[in-house]
Amino acid sequence: MSDTVKTLELSGRRITLVGTAHVSSESVDEAVSVIAAEAPDAVCVELDEARWKAMNSPDSWEKTDIVKVIKEGKAFLLLANLALSSFQRRMGADSGVKPGAEMVAAVRAAEAAGIPYRFCDRDVQTTLRRAWGKSNFWNKSKLSAQLIAAAFSNEKPDAAEIERLKVRSELDEMMGELADYLPSVKEVLIDERDRYIAASIWATPGDRIVAVIGAGHAAGVEEWLGRLAAGEATTDVGDLELVPPKGFLARSAGWLVPALIVGLITLGFFTSGAEASLRLLLRWVALNGTLAALGSLLCLAHPLTVLVSFAAAPIATLNPLVAVGFFAGIVEAWLRKPRVSDFQTLSTDAATLRGFYRNKVTHILLVFFLSSLGGALGNFIALPFLAGGAL
Repeated sequence: MSDTVKTLELSGRRITLVGTAHVSSESVDEAVSVIAAEAPDAVCVELDEARWKAMNSPDSWEKTDIVKVIKEGKAFLLLANLALSSFQRRMGADSGVKPGAEMVAAVRAAEAAGIPYRFCDRDVQTTLRRAWGKSNFWNKSKLSAQLIAAAFSNEKPDAAEIERLKVRSELDEMMGELADYLPSVKEVLIDERDRYIAASIWATPGDRIVAVIGAGHAAGVEEWLGRLAAGEATTDVGDLELVPPKGFLARSAGWLVPALIVGLITLGFFTSGAEASLRLLLRWVALNGTLAALGSLLCLAHPLTVLVSFAAAPIATLNPLVAVGFFAGIVEAWLRKPRVSDFQTLSTDAATLRGFYRNKVTHILLVFFLSSLGGALGNFIALPFLAGGAL
């Protein structure tokens, strides 16, 4: 048995952890062979229902209503999902192994042997929402930058590098770097899921369990299983499925900028008169609208979308419940409706910057993101000018 397979004897139960690299052909073979050798009562895999359905329904993207995604405020989550999937897809390109192939192989092996199986990971949307919700503004900026870099990087690990992802020392170094760079994200992506996966495994009926999990979770899951066996932890993980509510500062921040803008323009009226106040208003509209329009322009959006971005930016600023990208994205989707072929090639196109621009679905998401970003930058740049003119 290899170093990536570990059998635990806990409270009369035999739990075998198979640590894998998600794009490794060796991991696929190992998962199948361990299940055959152990003949367990149940098999657990590091997947959730949504990812399993996506992996088995290649046409699922075709059913996406992009306008509905924007209206429900899920555009950034979809963009993040595409960035992550394109990164994993690129990692598996050279090895010829699709991301998660070892999980699929484990499920197929269990089905063939008549062994019950269970998806033991947390829903990916919940994980992304918690990672975003628990990050401050600076960490959110770094997370966005990392997602964009991962989506468009041309770097591909070779087979040896992929296999090293299963080695403890390599993983410790990577986890240490992630903890230093984005501690809140590391907590949600790794630590919380270690506990969640361990609880799911422990709650699975049977005395002999085989769990196929990413090697990065192996040590943490082993630790939590030990705590569960000792009665030091519980399988109740409801707290890990909640999206953390925004704090007072986060809730107030959306209204703070509009209040400052209106306050400074009003102050300009009392200190310098109506003409000065009007100049301040026009200056703000110009900066806010121009940078929002520039965001759409950088996406090569339709001219009408660019105009809507300019006009909608001040409205969206004064109503923080609606982003500039909401208007820009809806208009772009109306003018350049995605075709079925855009959804069919979505995962492939999301792997390159050129593909992001060419595919109408990802193009709309870019318009949403960059027009919103431009409007936000316009406000921050405008505030010092408004303050200087009003005081």
